[in-house]
Amino acid sequence: MTTAEILLAAGSFLGGLGLFLLAVRMLTDGLRFAAGDALRGVASGVLVTAIVQSSSAVTVATIGFVNAGLLTLAGALGVVYGANIGTTVTGWLVAAVGFEWKIDVFALPLIGFGMLLRLGRSASRLGALGEALAGFGLFFVGVDVLKTSFEGMAALVDPAVLRPEGWLGLAAFIGVGVLMTVLTQSSSAAIAITLTAATGGLIAIDAAAAAVIGANVGTTSTAVLAALGATASARRVAAAHVVFNVATAIVAILLLPLLLWIVDQLGRAAGFEAAPALTLALFHTVFNVLGVGLMLPVTGWLASFLAGRFVTEAERLGRPVHLDANVMETPELAMDALALELQRLLGLIRDWYVMAATARAQTLPDPARLEAVHALSAAIVAFLGRLERSRLTAEVARDLPEVLRVVSFVEEVTDATDDLQQLVAVDALVRSPLGADVERFRAEAVAILAACDPAAPEFDAAALRARREVLKEDWHRLKDLLLQAAAEGRVSVEQVSRALDVLRALMRVVEQLLKAARRVQQFSMERPIAGADASVAEVEA
Repeated sequence: MTTAEILLAAGSFLGGLGLFLLAVRMLTDGLRFAAGDALRGVASGVLVTAIVQSSSAVTVATIGFVNAGLLTLAGALGVVYGANIGTTVTGWLVAAVGFEWKIDVFALPLIGFGMLLRLGRSASRLGALGEALAGFGLFFVGVDVLKTSFEGMAALVDPAVLRPEGWLGLAAFIGVGVLMTVLTQSSSAAIAITLTAATGGLIAIDAAAAAVIGANVGTTSTAVLAALGATASARRVAAAHVVFNVATAIVAILLLPLLLWIVDQLGRAAGFEAAPALTLALFHTVFNVLGVGLMLPVTGWLASFLAGRFVTEAERLGRPVHLDANVMETPELAMDALALELQRLLGLIRDWYVMAATARAQTLPDPARLEAVHALSAAIVAFLGRLERSRLTAEVARDLPEVLRVVSFVEEVTDATDDLQQLVAVDALVRSPLGADVERFRAEAVAILAACDPAAPEFDAAALRARREVLKEDWHRLKDLLLQAAAEGRVSVEQVSRALDVLRALMRVVEQLLKAARRVQQFSMERPIAGADASVAEVEA
């Protein structure tokens, strides 16, 4: 083999690979947005992956939906399964179209028509469709170039050198499949390379099958990278993707001789035993469908197992401690449990605001507590919904709206968190001539917030209401002082405006949390229960 021949073969291979990757990117970018919220199960995963030709793109989008709370873990698992079946369409396209049809008859017109649409309507859905059509045509041009390059390589290299010897040889080709997918970040590209290499006579069927298995494993790298820094739920989806693909690969490896025999028999029956690409496409489909069939019965267990992994601080704090199915059986006990959970909920948001209001500059406390507040609020409301469907006494039915009121007060308080991002404006005012007045107001607000603990023996709702009224008067006086200082030019208008937003939000937080604390105290006093003084600190310990 001369240097010129090696360079020509390498250049042809790189060019074909580049065209193929560009085609996949154009297809994905053009059609991924159209999937929308259709990602809701195995069938949709198959369909969307078949369209966009990228199981990685679908899996990453699924992780994004889970990250945003738009898709449950169980629903995401269905999409992951479907995406793996959908990615087998790549093999069928390459085998059935890329090697049997004349590329210039349909691929080049597709590219031209698609780019005309893209250029003419670049900002519209029609333009995105044009980009996808051009990508579809380019897909087969890339396949054709790859096929030509591998045919050239087969003439230069003894195929016997690339035949696997035993399990170690198969493992090597599996590693090649993983490596190709990781490097190209596209299992479709790895599979297309494998199919064209087998069709060109460069590698044997069993070696190509091992590489296809490796490509299936390698595609998990994209999901793992996408899950880095994401929510716990997104990391669980990525873990499920890895578990599914690795488990499917292990089964396929162990059953490889049997699967190849089955595929060979099916191929002979279908009349394409002489077409390696079609045989490999069938193999890819068979072992992915087999993997889904094996995983579906254990999906519930897998979802439960993963739910206990990657637990964040927010999830730990946001999980109910006192609410469960057992107390649901006795409504009175359920209300006692709700009283304790409301105290926890109030403690979470109270502690966050005490820390936030005493923070300096932009050193706000961990937002995990706010996530926990939302999660615990949702759990309490869900528990109430289930409780309402059971048989209740008149007294219990009367108390249910009180629980909802407390939850609504707490949720309203969390809406003020954005304003507290501007605490730096208040800190700047503290260093101004009005600093003493501003700091006195903030200190008293924090003191009232810290005292809003209905579980504490010294909690006195009447005394706190009186202090709140005094604070309200101080607020109006301070507001007038700040506006006057801005009018006289002693403090900038922008600084005063931002500080007023923060202090107004702090005043609203004091009022709403005091209302919530009073209602929780009344609710708890009606049912003196052991452990009513349980605090957030004890839960965190």
